[in-house]
Amino acid sequence: MVYLHCIARKPKKDVDMIEQQIQEVCRRFCIVGEYQRYEVVNSGHINTTYRVFFLRNGGIKDYILQKVNTYVFNNPIEVMENISSVTEFIRKKIKEKQATAKRNVLHYAKTAENDYYTRTEDGGFWRCCRYIDDSICYEKTDDLKVIEESGIAFGEFQRYLADYPVEDLHIVIPHFHNTVWRYENFRTAIAEDVAGRAAAITAEIDGYFALEEIATLPYRKQKSGILPLRVTHNDTKMSNVLFDARTKEHLSVIDLDTVMPGLVAFDFGDAIRVAASTCEEDEKDLEKVSVDLAKFEAFAKGFVTALKTSMSEAEKDSLALGAIAMTAECGMRFLTDYLNGDKYFRIHYPDQNLVRARCHLVLAQDMVKHLDEMQKIIEKYYR
Repeated sequence: MVYLHCIARKPKKDVDMIEQQIQEVCRRFCIVGEYQRYEVVNSGHINTTYRVFFLRNGGIKDYILQKVNTYVFNNPIEVMENISSVTEFIRKKIKEKQATAKRNVLHYAKTAENDYYTRTEDGGFWRCCRYIDDSICYEKTDDLKVIEESGIAFGEFQRYLADYPVEDLHIVIPHFHNTVWRYENFRTAIAEDVAGRAAAITAEIDGYFALEEIATLPYRKQKSGILPLRVTHNDTKMSNVLFDARTKEHLSVIDLDTVMPGLVAFDFGDAIRVAASTCEEDEKDLEKVSVDLAKFEAFAKGFVTALKTSMSEAEKDSLALGAIAMTAECGMRFLTDYLNGDKYFRIHYPDQNLVRARCHLVLAQDMVKHLDEMQKIIEKYYR
């Protein structure tokens, strides 16, 4: 879910049908007030999202309504069980410190049947939460304050859930950040070479294999018992944090579909992959690709400071490795998809997955070069 929006242009008949369904779903979630209108939220690539406006007590109240993509999330009830239990757990923690948590954690509506979801006759799976007023999000930014605040947001998310019983969570996407399994898929794609592309990209293939030992190290440490499983977000890009529109302070972490057991290093690392890169993920000029240590420090300062009282020495030592692991994993997935004929990731021009893979490879290699510096930055805020 993201809170950037614009009104979609659809034929009137289609709009009327959509509006009728939206109003019916809102009734099921017992929203009080007079329906006014809806807007389509066009950011995001998985679920269909609407912002819905109601008139109540002389003022406008708005909600986020989502139709969940049940192809991607084929057990949507389990997804909602994870989300609702985690958000209510966080809400309780926040309200122990302050009077209200309404701007600091998502609040999902229930139906008359006491469910956090409803199904429509067309098979649609819907959910509804309150819109957080006066909030904004950022796809990417050079503002170090915003980057630091995003680090605080994800660090607090981990800290609030440090004592959550992780074994109670459903695994909604198996092997999501299993880097060893990702490398197995990569080898299979090379061997099968269904698109006939492997021979032309041996440099990129060799580059990712050169990273295999360090990229799989956090996962292997978890399997050996060195790193504990936590409740993790698993999609920690900056656009999944809401900020106060005026102060730029963080408000709430959003987009909780992929909340599952995982490693703190993976949440930290996936955020760094995006927030501390000097370019977009499909930059063709590889001379422009590197890790920005100022941005790295801004995020690390927020994240580590927020979480350090709940983080072990082993977890602290794994954070910079997590950045390398997540960058290598993501890039290798792009290259795997390129070898398979671009079946998984959406592309907007030929060879985009290859461009993405090359960009991530260079970024991961640069992170390896700066590993000692990244670890010193983390240590600085941990101590």
